[in-house]
Amino acid sequence: MSALANNYNRRKIAFKKGKGSFLYATNGKKYLDFCMGIAVCSLGHANPYLIKAINKQSKRLWHVSNAFQIPEGEKLAKRLTQKTFADSIIFQNSGVEATEAAIKVAKRYFYSIGQPKKNRILCIKNSFHGRTLATIYASGSKKMTEGFGPKIDSFDHFEFGNHQSLKKSITKKTAAIMVETVMGEGGIKVIPDWCLRELKKICNKKKILLILDEVQCGIGRSGKFFAFEYSNVKPDIVPIAKGIGGGFPIGAVLMTKKVASGMIPGTHGSTFGGNPLAMSIGNAVLDQIFKKGFLQNVQKTSKYFHSELNKLKNQYPKIIKEVRGIGLLIGLQLFHDQTKFIKKLMDNKLLTIRAGENVIRILPPLNVKKKEIDLAIKIIKKVCKEYNS
Repeated sequence: MSALANNYNRRKIAFKKGKGSFLYATNGKKYLDFCMGIAVCSLGHANPYLIKAINKQSKRLWHVSNAFQIPEGEKLAKRLTQKTFADSIIFQNSGVEATEAAIKVAKRYFYSIGQPKKNRILCIKNSFHGRTLATIYASGSKKMTEGFGPKIDSFDHFEFGNHQSLKKSITKKTAAIMVETVMGEGGIKVIPDWCLRELKKICNKKKILLILDEVQCGIGRSGKFFAFEYSNVKPDIVPIAKGIGGGFPIGAVLMTKKVASGMIPGTHGSTFGGNPLAMSIGNAVLDQIFKKGFLQNVQKTSKYFHSELNKLKNQYPKIIKEVRGIGLLIGLQLFHDQTKFIKKLMDNKLLTIRAGENVIRILPPLNVKKKEIDLAIKIIKKVCKEYNS
């Protein structure tokens, strides 16, 4: 019997090593990993460049307190501000911490300008922003909040795609609208560019902040560094994590100078956030992602992948309902429950993961090879054939 708590429904498989797009199980079998720790291992497993960076830094210094300056963090923050909308960064260890920090930054900004009652955050119902007490209530999903009362009363909700519901939900107490640019857990639902632009207009008009949660869809996964870049919208606050560490725990909240002004010493902290080891790895990930042609290649390979998946959808119209997503954040929506399909993919050595609305999440590394995409297509096709027979 396992000594671990039963809060995960784990598949009966364990891995001893990984290389690139593949995982090698303890049973000796080799799997094509198109889950990547849920969009975390952005450069694949055991990436040589990241190994070199972690080895080099681990021999120097792992951890110092944020009571001191951390040059590796200064460097990573500067690079992020130079390449994005942001002026200031707070480093964390995970996506949910980054989202919590984003919520605090929004509330604190209005407090600092003498509007403490402007402290509520408006979110999409049944979205996903993490699993702390605050973020489960931000998500507004009964399944996530059940058994964790009393309610954290800081959040209001509107229905996905319903602009009337959104406008009606904004009150004098609304501080910010927080949405995932691409809803991950909710079923790989991309918020259209026109919709993001409309959201920004509403925020400007109502003098409230726009928080775009890019924990899953950021750091090149969409084919641009941030998914919101396609819309030319400038948010106020953006939490990130997952891909920025390439497998090492890193989170951050990015923000404009205006909203960062409320975060004075003592307003927020993290023991491990911004440690030298994490920051060195973050810098190594950016070295790769900002390499000339890297993001263009993500766009090219993802275009090919989407096109091949759409061919399968046309071949098997009673099985595949829709191909969703952007870049290498892909969702395959099925007509029926996806559990059996995911199991069959795994039996054929392809690892994927579920999302809402009967969607199979497909998350290859950003440097995936065309032949690996072809192998995935071959496996998905085989499983579709089995369903059809």
